[in-house]
Amino acid sequence: MARGRLQIYLGAAPGVGKTYTMLEEGQRLRAAGSDVVAGFVEAHGRRPTAAMAEGIETVERRALTHRGVSFTEMDLDAVLARRPQVALVDELAHTNVPGTRNAKRWQDVEELLDAGIDVVTTVNVQHLESLNDVVMQITGVRQRETLPDEVARRAGQIELVDLPPEALRRRLVHGDIYAPDRIEAALTHYFRVGNLIALRELALLWLADRVEEGLQRYRAEHGIAAPWETRERILVALTGGPEGETLIRRAARITARTPGSELLALHVVPADGLATTDPAALDRQRRLVESLGGGYHQTTGDDVVASLMDFARAENVTQIVLGASRRGRLGMMLAPGVGHRTVRASGPVDVHVVTHEEAAGTGRPVRLPRPGGSRGTGPRRFWAALTGAVLLLPVLTVAMAALRDRLDLSTVLVV
Repeated sequence: MARGRLQIYLGAAPGVGKTYTMLEEGQRLRAAGSDVVAGFVEAHGRRPTAAMAEGIETVERRALTHRGVSFTEMDLDAVLARRPQVALVDELAHTNVPGTRNAKRWQDVEELLDAGIDVVTTVNVQHLESLNDVVMQITGVRQRETLPDEVARRAGQIELVDLPPEALRRRLVHGDIYAPDRIEAALTHYFRVGNLIALRELALLWLADRVEEGLQRYRAEHGIAAPWETRERILVALTGGPEGETLIRRAARITARTPGSELLALHVVPADGLATTDPAALDRQRRLVESLGGGYHQTTGDDVVASLMDFARAENVTQIVLGASRRGRLGMMLAPGVGHRTVRASGPVDVHVVTHEEAAGTGRPVRLPRPGGSRGTGPRRFWAALTGAVLLLPVLTVAMAALRDRLDLSTVLVV
């Protein structure tokens, strides 16, 4: 039996109309010929919501008593026995009354999905487990009912139900959300404009991450290696050297100037497992990355550039931040450095090469001229040295040729 499909309407805040939208979808499916039932719908006394539910078959709720108080919950067994094509189940994060088979409503929904029943449901962003502490900081209210993020992420479809803060506050004032005696307190506390803006942004960012997962999956399934610049991702490459903190802060500034962008850091560990950097330095850099809101990663590989580019393609990175080479000019002439090779391999990915105190030629102490002028390289000394160099080589060549019968090759080479 094929597993049912889960569709979630994610509310940015209470009262945005997610239950109404769920019922509207139910009516659309019903008009298209699907067998739709309301397993559990909470209208909260809102007349437009109750009117939208008219015509949809409702499975009678199960009555329970807990500590002398009567409650009603979705009758899971009755819905399973009815076996509709689609079940409408409100408030996915709800905690069931003790005495029901499952502790949480999302567990009831899992049973419906396992039975091959499609489920359309609702949840507010403040009930997502990963955002619980953030919502507490914003609103001052701890949400007791939470939903594991992985449950929501498994949904086949998630749609955001949202309203501008002022429009939502007008609905609240008109009595469309809470009873009159709760309106004033709600306006001055939970439903403050700043709170609603923050909750709205949380919902958009969470949903954007979920969409990004789908995009990454699509690219992997279709073998798409080139980055798609749907979102700026700035990757800073760390060697564990002392320049790392400079690079991290530079990358963080680039990230801060690009709204919605993401900061990543990567350290490539040699495949042989031999440590070539100070673990304490790397740990400090990791903590700095995380304090700036970024993510720290490590990967293993013999070729630093290949490992760096493999990670960049896998994460859809759009910009890379590298430190200028610490090698001297001779070393750069003998073999191209990581920066040069990364630029050549980067393709459409932008590469920033950042100078720092440890870069070759930039960290040397500057000597001040001695009082009375320098005795170093002036124009006269330069031309004298150049003339001497030009004349010395042929003179030595003539002298060595004249003495070739008395000197062996090793002596000539030393001279």
